[in-house]
Amino acid sequence: MKLFKNYLKIFTALMLIFLTSCSDYLDTEPITEEATSLNGGIVIKNAVDAEKRMNAVYGTFGSGYWQLDYFLIGDGQSDNAYIGADNPAIFQYEAYQMLSTNSQMKGDWNDLYNNINTCNIVINYVDQATDLNATRKNEMIGEASLIRALNHFQAVQLWGDCPIAKEAIFSISSANFDEAFNALFPARKPIVEVYAQIIADCQVAIQKAPDASNKFKANKMAANALLAKVYATMPNPDWTKVNQYCDIVIGGGYTLLPTFDHLFDNAHEGNSESIWEINGDGWGSPIGAWNTFMFLGTDWKKFNAPSHTLVKAYANNNDKQRVASTITRANVGWADTYWPSTNYPFCYKMRDTNGNQNFYIARLADILLLKAAALANKGDITGAMSQVNIIRTRAGIASISASNQSDAFNKILEERLMELAFEGDRWFDLKRMGKAIEFLSKQKDGNGNLLPYASNINQNRLLWPIPQDKLDANALLTQNPGY
Repeated sequence: MKLFKNYLKIFTALMLIFLTSCSDYLDTEPITEEATSLNGGIVIKNAVDAEKRMNAVYGTFGSGYWQLDYFLIGDGQSDNAYIGADNPAIFQYEAYQMLSTNSQMKGDWNDLYNNINTCNIVINYVDQATDLNATRKNEMIGEASLIRALNHFQAVQLWGDCPIAKEAIFSISSANFDEAFNALFPARKPIVEVYAQIIADCQVAIQKAPDASNKFKANKMAANALLAKVYATMPNPDWTKVNQYCDIVIGGGYTLLPTFDHLFDNAHEGNSESIWEINGDGWGSPIGAWNTFMFLGTDWKKFNAPSHTLVKAYANNNDKQRVASTITRANVGWADTYWPSTNYPFCYKMRDTNGNQNFYIARLADILLLKAAALANKGDITGAMSQVNIIRTRAGIASISASNQSDAFNKILEERLMELAFEGDRWFDLKRMGKAIEFLSKQKDGNGNLLPYASNINQNRLLWPIPQDKLDANALLTQNPGY
């Protein structure tokens, strides 16, 4: 491997004599920009440049990953939705038969690491802006650090060991050769190192990001919320830390909206429950939200059709408010083994078709249920269920109790299923709580038959394969077991 690395260094140096853009010949991440576009090594010259770069950071939420695949992964890949539609590459998500050559999965890797690189440009170079005051520079570093953390968090949950990208490379010289080489030929880093970087970026955001008053920006309280989820998800979760960061957020002045539907009716953006939401701002804006068309409408078969598991959970709990806000039905021109054409369900939380659809990265109900999980893991079953019942009271359904820790875990998971359906959480929740194989191997169709792909789920399939084109381009990368 050392010989290979030395060979690649020589090869890279020779190629740079002839090529101005490393990303033109190496299909690796992060992507670099042409050195000829720089002015004496200055990437961000002034405040105008800096704000353009910051807008580009937020524009990454208009990427395919955040507009579509985040929801395909979190919901369609789990038991609260059938993947639907007609994309063979996406069918592999649902069937737990992901191939390393899957084009959609390759796009997810590219999106996440391109997003990270866009953040790195701000983090690495915003100090070059001569007419930008120190306060705004720090805010930008804090915002970009949190968004970088969020994208690394997605990557580590999908692939396990994965590259940590911290440098945006614009040119290569003898002074930065090793640094540039490591960026262009990234090795996978152990999961614990990736989580350490995510935590460090969140801490930077807590110090430097804007306060929580602007819920459409990466803000300090959103960093605390992400830390709560990170500490609950990492290997050997730290439930004391989860509880600590949940309490910080819960004490941050947020309140549950009295009416559940107001979270999604497009008339209550930036509401009292919202901690951080992505702001669809119409066509032509950095985020022209196109995701609604992927999940709602009768013009073609859509993605993420609600599952019988989800519908039964609402019915068993007499949960009329949340089901009405989460699922809508229509007569359609197709039928399948899941639902009849005369009453076909669609996920309904994303409804705006004018490019203005918002979606939540964090909201208070999610944090209350994370706190419930933390309390249950520490043996406080009564305290855990009190958090669950706060959520149920808002939904207008009866309070519940748990007989033991295992019962509490299952009831917390079901409450998260009903509260957070189609917000991209379920797959990650099942993995986090060690229930993915148990639950997903029991999925059934509309006739009560076990789904044909339910038996495919196993420990190896809880992680995705490294994209084959990345392995081909970079021998320092290795493949996950089972692929």
